[in-house]
Amino acid sequence: METNKVEGAIKNLIDVFFNAGKLSLELRDKGLTEHIKKDKTPVTNGDIEVNNIILNKLKKITPNIPIVSEETSENKNLNLETFWLVDPIDGTYDYMHNGDEFTLNAGLIINKKAVAGIIYAPAKNRMFYSYGNKLSYELKNGKEEIINKKKIDKNYIKAVSYSNNLKTEIIEIHKKLNVKEFVKMKSSLKFCVIATGEYQIYVAEPRAHEWDIAAGHAILKNSDGVITDFDGNDILYGKKGFKNPSLILKSLETI
Repeated sequence: METNKVEGAIKNLIDVFFNAGKLSLELRDKGLTEHIKKDKTPVTNGDIEVNNIILNKLKKITPNIPIVSEETSENKNLNLETFWLVDPIDGTYDYMHNGDEFTLNAGLIINKKAVAGIIYAPAKNRMFYSYGNKLSYELKNGKEEIINKKKIDKNYIKAVSYSNNLKTEIIEIHKKLNVKEFVKMKSSLKFCVIATGEYQIYVAEPRAHEWDIAAGHAILKNSDGVITDFDGNDILYGKKGFKNPSLILKSLETI
C-alpha cells in the first residue's frame, strides 16, 4: 500500500474518530448499558456503537483490507499479513467509571508490521495519528504538530504502568532503565504520551491483545520511539489469538 494511500486512509478517519468520540461521551452521560463477554471483560453499548462507526468507515475507504476488531469475531481465524486492528474503546473500565483516559483506536498492519494508526482520547480531546516514518502528529486546535522531537532528562526517567502494583521483573527493568517515578495509565494513551516525551518508558509482561497496541505502536515507532519485547525483538502482528508478547516502550532508542 503506497504511502499516499496510507496517509489518505488515516486522514479520512480523523473526523470519524472525533464524531465517534463525541458520541461515546454522550452515551456515557445518558447512562451506559453493559454486559460481561465470554472472556469475562465488560463491554458497553458505547463500545458497540463506536465499533460500528469505525468499521463502517474502514470498509468504505479500504474495502479490500480485512478488519480485526476486539468487539467482533470476523477475520479472527484467518492468517493475516495486511489488515486493520481496531479497539473501539480501549480502557472500558475507565470509560464506564467516568475516567478520562479511554481511547478510540485503529492501527494498520502491513506485512505483519504496524505502519500507521490513529488514537483519540475524547475526554481529554487529544488526537494522535501517524502514517509513516517521522510522520507522527498530535492535532492541536486543528493544526498538525509533529511529535518526533523530544527533550528528555535521562537522569530522571518517568514511566507509565498499567498497575500501581509492579511485578518484580518490571521493577528490575525499571531500575536498569533509571526510572525514578511511574504513574498508572491503562489505555493506549500511554503510547502517545511516551511518543511526545511526557513519559519515557512503559514495561509490561505478556498481556492484552494486538488491537490494544497496534495504533500506538505505529505512532510511537514513527516518532523515533522504540517498541520491543523483553529480549529486544520487534513486535509483529497476526499471531495466534492476537496475543501480545512482553513489551518495552521507549521514547528514544538511547534511553
